[in-house]
Amino acid sequence: MDFTVIAHAVEVDHGIKRLSMRFIKKYAAPERQRLSAELCEEITNEFEKLGLITLPRRLPTSENEFVFVIEKNSALGQTVAVATAFALLDKLGQGPLPQLFDNYPDARGNLIP
Repeated sequence: MDFTVIAHAVEVDHGIKRLSMRFIKKYAAPERQRLSAELCEEITNEFEKLGLITLPRRLPTSENEFVFVIEKNSALGQTVAVATAFALLDKLGQGPLPQLFDNYPDARGNLIP
């Protein structure tokens, strides 16, 4: 998997890039017919090595879906990391702001890896 093109695109676009899963698959495994959960996990790990995270945190297996690829050390990347921690705490029933995700119902699903 060579994601240097994607890493450069994220850098050029000030730390965030919206990409289709079809485009990501092209660089991850062009020979594969479909995206699997295991391949999406491998892609996530490769992005982590390059200092990138995605939103949603769990990559979809549909090539028709779009995701945001974010530079992990950017202000937005750090905000996503903090929000992910809040979502995980909330899932465990230990959320410091108990009604936070009641106000933002779509956020929880996109943040929990």
